[in-house]
Amino acid sequence: MARRGATDLSGILALDKPAGMTSHDVVSAVRRATGEKRVGHAGTLDPMATGVLVVLVGPATRLASYLTAAEKSYEARIVFGSETDTDDAEGEVIRSAPVPSELSTEIGAMPHVAALVGTYEQVPPAFSAIKRNGVTAHRAARAGNALELEARTITVTDALLMGVEPGPPIAWNISVRVSKGTYIRAIARDLGRELGTVAHLGSLRRTTSGAIEIGRSHALSAITDSDTDINSLFTPAASILGLAIVELDDSGAQAVAVGRSLPLQPPVPLGQAVTLTHQGRVVAIYTRSAAGLKPAVVILGGVT
Repeated sequence: MARRGATDLSGILALDKPAGMTSHDVVSAVRRATGEKRVGHAGTLDPMATGVLVVLVGPATRLASYLTAAEKSYEARIVFGSETDTDDAEGEVIRSAPVPSELSTEIGAMPHVAALVGTYEQVPPAFSAIKRNGVTAHRAARAGNALELEARTITVTDALLMGVEPGPPIAWNISVRVSKGTYIRAIARDLGRELGTVAHLGSLRRTTSGAIEIGRSHALSAITDSDTDINSLFTPAASILGLAIVELDDSGAQAVAVGRSLPLQPPVPLGQAVTLTHQGRVVAIYTRSAAGLKPAVVILGGVT
């Protein structure tokens, strides 16, 4: 199955990332298994975290920006009483503080978890993959020269308390649905400070990425098994992009293949992207204009 360089593979893999691997480690494993160099992912997971990692193979990598922008859901364990330099359980404890006793009960925890819902400014963790003037934040932090990172606007659309561990240490198990760029580690850090104590992220599992749920994700071992037909594991791209779908006839597909605009007016607002399909494959993303549809991304051969 494996070949060097480019292959004829083009599709989207929903993987259940195991703990202890970086997202780049997973991408490298898929490259080795498929022989395809063009492999990327849509939304980084820290090594400690598990769960849905969307991996794009071949020309499907051109859809990354549309999948990265999707909301994501997580199950998280927030541990109170200690704060770490990485804001999670993998870091060094940098401060400790007593925890108010009312935080050890579900009645005490519920209103604070519910209050997480909303749009606000969040300062990313010092140990993150954010780059500033060519310098990566986590490398600068490890060198003792942590960058001053600017706050970014994030949105929490849903937050639910799943349970409380009375401890010690006191810990909350929560589920949240958040916008692109949200750091759950930072939510844990900020929550501890707001409640008059300190906290860090004890564990994290991503349960959805856009329309992809954990139940539709494959173990990495399924990809690396030499007997696996990778094509059988691809998730239908049109169903997970979250855009209106326009099915093209043969003449429309030929026009799209050379990047022509189309005089079509699908029932979507001006400026909104739509998915163009032909014979069950995503062949392009176009944007609606007053004159019709204009090309944004054209994928020769299409994506499964």
